[in-house]
Parts: sequence; C-alpha cells; structure tokens
Amino acid sequence: MSNSLGGDTPGGHGPIPPLSGPVLAGVLPNQGAAVVRKAAEVALGAGLELVLAFADVTSFPAAGDRDGHVAAQSIDPDGIDDDATAIAESLQSRIANQLEDTDLPWSFVVLAGEPARSLGRYAASIAASMIVVGTKEHGLGSRFEGLVTGSVALHLAHTQNRPVLVVPLGQHHAGRDE
Repeated sequence: MSNSLGGDTPGGHGPIPPLSGPVLAGVLPNQGAAVVRKAAEVALGAGLELVLAFADVTSFPAAGDRDGHVAAQSIDPDGIDDDATAIAESLQSRIANQLEDTDLPWSFVVLAGEPARSLGRYAASIAASMIVVGTKEHGLGSRFEGLVTGSVALHLAHTQNRPVLVVPLGQHHAGRDE
C-alpha cells in the first residue's frame, strides 16, 4: 500500500485520483483573508484554477437553474439587489487585491440562495475538486446565528461527495473547550 498521491487509498480501495477540477471557495464580505489565502495556496499547489463564490441570500435561484448561479430573482421587492450588487463588487475588488501578486488563474461568481446548498450545487456543476469555507467567527452573536441558520461547513461536510476544507476563523483560545 502506497501513501503517495496516485497510490492506494488508506483503506486499500484503489488509487487516489488526482485533483483536476477547480478549487471552489465560499467567501463573505466581512470575512478575513484566511479563506482566500488557504484556497489560493491549495489551488496553486495543485496547479488548479480558483473559483471564489459569494452566496447572495437575498435572492433565490430562478426556476430550472441547477447550479445556483445568479440569474436569480430577488426576495425583496424594494430593491435590495442594488446593495447586493455593491457588496459583490466590493468583495470581488478586495479579493483581486489579495490575489494580485499571484499567477493564480481565478474567477468570482455570485450564487443565489442559501450558502451551503448553492455552493454544493455550483461545485457539482463545475466538477470542483474541493470546497473551501471558513468557520463562523467566535462570539455570542455568531453562536446564536449558528443555532438559527446552521453551519455551512457542517452542512457541506455531510452532503458533499468531494472534500470540504474548513478554515478556522476568529479567536480560539487553547485550553478553552468550545
């Protein structure tokens, strides 16, 4: 049994297939740079394209849209779409600044709807090698939000047939059981 890439899997179930599809990373407007950095590191190391995706929860996929890409309809008839467009443009600009010194091929997409589902659908549609997401920030507000909305990382880990890399965000104190 070999443990190198292309060798047998630990359970002896045949060769490990090489990564071939893009690395898909879920990003948020106020998120630190750790998710983009780690996803870029993985993509560069594997020689793959990086696709960064922002899930706009103020819209939902249009009927018949299987990948969750925004050709969507807004939930808010009062035009919150303008804010969502500005948020996506600002996020894309920030990512461009973070990746400007790399030779990494990358793209940015806006997905519609609940983040875990839209990332999962889009990952399948582009045959992504893996999905990279961050954890929720630490703190009472984030814990309450997690109870209400659930964890994107946990949902993806339980529903995907591709690897999900979870990047820790926020403060974590060693020795403190969370």
